Amino acid sequence: MKVVITDHEYRDLRYEEKILNNKNIELVKTQCTTEDEVIEACHDADGIINLYAPISSRVIGELTNCKVITRYGVGVDTIDLGAATEKGICIGNVPDYGIDEVSDHSLALIMSLLRKINSSNQIVKNGTWDVNLSKPVYRLKTLTIGLVGFGNIPRRLAMKLQALGVNVVVSDPFVSVEIAEESNVTLVSLEELCEKSDVISVHAPLNAGTRGMIGTKEFKLMKKGVYLVNTARGPVIDENSLIEALKNGIVAGVGLDVLESEPIESNHPFLTMDNVILTPHMAGYSEESAEEMRSKTALGITDVLLYGQYPKYLVNKGVKEKVELKPFIMDERYQF
Repeated sequence: MKVVITDHEYRDLRYEEKILNNKNIELVKTQCTTEDEVIEACHDADGIINLYAPISSRVIGELTNCKVITRYGVGVDTIDLGAATEKGICIGNVPDYGIDEVSDHSLALIMSLLRKINSSNQIVKNGTWDVNLSKPVYRLKTLTIGLVGFGNIPRRLAMKLQALGVNVVVSDPFVSVEIAEESNVTLVSLEELCEKSDVISVHAPLNAGTRGMIGTKEFKLMKKGVYLVNTARGPVIDENSLIEALKNGIVAGVGLDVLESEPIESNHPFLTMDNVILTPHMAGYSEESAEEMRSKTALGITDVLLYGQYPKYLVNKGVKEKVELKPFIMDERYQF
């Protein structure tokens, strides 16, 4: 069986190779960037591991043997799920890796903004020792922080924020009041979250319903001087609207690990804004989380091709109507 890695950003593929080291699997490593390159590499593949290369409906239409596609990380926005489901291809991801890493990174960005760490550091390095240039700074436990989305990562972040005495509100149409109460947070609409929050941290997945969900309308609802953090997906926030909100002072500062287009272009306005903190889509990274994520991505391939099971982290559950596999059975392979 042929398994193709469409693209990756790692120095080596030792974790994937360890999992897929099987006499019945031929592992092909490529660095595709276009649909045509993916089709050429993957048209006869039985399994595909994907990072950023486009797995569009056109690509899926050209796949003759594919039974499973797994994607590094949580998001599956590079893959046309509908087309894959219709063709009976299982899609897997790794939703439970990096929960601490991303929540830690979000907290670090929040704290850096609220305590003016980044800007104060630059002021001092520019030769000025003056606390007045870093004002105002507010006591943390007097603030309300709003979390857009309330999956595993923001739930962990909420716990960390609550340990610091912060009031947390959340907006998520798929979360019940009971779940919110169990987490000691207040469930509100997105509009109310925008109105009440001193800091907004974005954790929504990217899909047709969330693309641009933080835009001009939402910025107009926000408190003047709000801070914004995004460790989810760049296109969830409309960047043109954000730039305008930064210029007119509605948003006092942002911490962004993700952008609409990555890597950032050399002439991007964010690069000249002192109140913008940027990190290179690294929130989920630690040495431990990298091994876990990459290994689990490869394990999703073996779930289907070697064990005849649905992947542990099956995204497109509707595929069960198209292809019959055994239910996933947990074993020691997934112990990390």
